[in-house]
Parts: sequence; structure tokens; C-alpha cells
Amino acid sequence: MRFSNNPLFINTVLLGGTPEEKLIAASKAGFQQVELWRQDVENAQGNAQDVGTFTREQKLSLTDYQVLLDFDGAPDDEREDKRKLALEMLDTAVSLGATTLLTPASTHHACVAHREEDDLRWLVKEADKRGLRVAFEAMAWSTHINTTVQAWQMVQRINAPNLGLVVDAFHIFARNRTIADLAGIPMEKIFLVQLSDLSTLPGRDQLIDTARHSRLLPGQGNFPLYTLLDYLDAQGYTGPLGLEVFNDSYHQQAPEEVAKEAMHALKRCIAQRGQ
Repeated sequence: MRFSNNPLFINTVLLGGTPEEKLIAASKAGFQQVELWRQDVENAQGNAQDVGTFTREQKLSLTDYQVLLDFDGAPDDEREDKRKLALEMLDTAVSLGATTLLTPASTHHACVAHREEDDLRWLVKEADKRGLRVAFEAMAWSTHINTTVQAWQMVQRINAPNLGLVVDAFHIFARNRTIADLAGIPMEKIFLVQLSDLSTLPGRDQLIDTARHSRLLPGQGNFPLYTLLDYLDAQGYTGPLGLEVFNDSYHQQAPEEVAKEAMHALKRCIAQRGQ
């Protein structure tokens, strides 16, 4: 199977249950990594070090710790608090044994465009002091940086070894964009690839709600995921590959069954090739 050397991960947002139940389910389903949320750590038994130990006991590593929201370009009345939160999350990432903190481009309506680069530079330097990487993501509704092309331009300007991209299929295909957005990006600067699916493209007013509640597992919708995977395969991508599927209905089901179904969907998607 192609991508046989890529770590396969699941974002815990797909699973119901306690943080511990989510981690056990991911491990039993055969995932090697998880994307862990701040809320998982806050709701888990014990402190961050305990969560990290429990994760490793399940034979799992962390794709990333997330999510530092609306950080870059924070308005004046929020900037200091955002930097304080960033430092707290970086320190928690270290305690967890994570290597990477995920931050998406700001969605704040008052995001200060000319400060986004300076803020991200500051975050990258603070992460480097702790031996951490920063994975930067363009979300489809981010205020100024809402395409992978724009996110890559930012990463290039900052030009730091520990700064790279999140490639999320939802944020590409939900905006009716294509893998042309990845042209020229070295594979080592893609820190992780997140997959999900949709049956129909949402209108702009439904985009956020759909993204947060109604994504599908790969193969359940009509996203051209094979085009993305064919491209990554041809370019020799070796980084983490997995699922970020926000779907409320799965939270009512047993996490072990959902994780098992998710792994089957991921493997089928990986095996599919373009005609």
C-alpha cells in the first residue's frame, strides 16, 4: 500500500467519550498518531505529563497539539492575552511530549493584517526555544490568509526551519480550489495532511457550520481526494497523513467502533488512485 511509511493519524475531534477512551480507541484501530486538542488535556485525568505518558502507553505519538486560534494579527485589546495563551500552549506541548503546535490563520474580524507576520515570527521563535515546530494552516474562512497559496507565501517570508504548513483537504476543496495550490511547496515543508469529505459544497454562509459539524469520512462524499493523494505520492510526501472529521453524529457512537470505521475509510482512500 502506498504511504506505507507515513504515520497515520486521527484527530480526536471525530471521537466521543473521554480523552482516555479516545486514545485507547485510536490505538486499537491501528493509528500511530493523534491530533490532540487543548480540551482533551483539560478534561483528562491528571496533568499534561500524565496525558503524554498515557498516550505513549497506548503506543501513540502526537501529530500535533492544537489549536491556537486567532493568534496572528490579534487586535490591541487581545494581543497580550493571545501571547500569554501561546506560551502556555507551547509549554503544555513540551509537557505532553508533542513536537508541533498547530495554529490556523486568524479568523478574527478585526485581525490586523500588517501584524500577522510579526506575530507568527514571534511564535516561531518561542517554539524554537522549546524545540517545537509550528504548523500553520489557512482555513477557508480565515480573514486574510484563507488559501494554501497565501499560507505558503507567509511561511516563505518567515523562512524558519521549524515553520511549515498544514494541508487540509476541506479548506482546499470546500472553496472549490484544486491541488494547483500546492505547486512549488517542498514536501518537507508540509508538516501534516488532513483528510475529510463532503457530498455537496456548502454556500459561504454554511461553510463554518458545515466544517465544524458535518464533515464526512473519506469516500463518503465527492471531494477529489485521489487527486491530492496522487500528487503527494508523486512528490514523495513522507509526513503524517490522517483524518480531521468534525461530525456530531459520531459522538453518539462507541469511540472504538468509530475509530475502526475511520481507519478503514482512510486505508480505502489511500488505495484509491485517479483514473
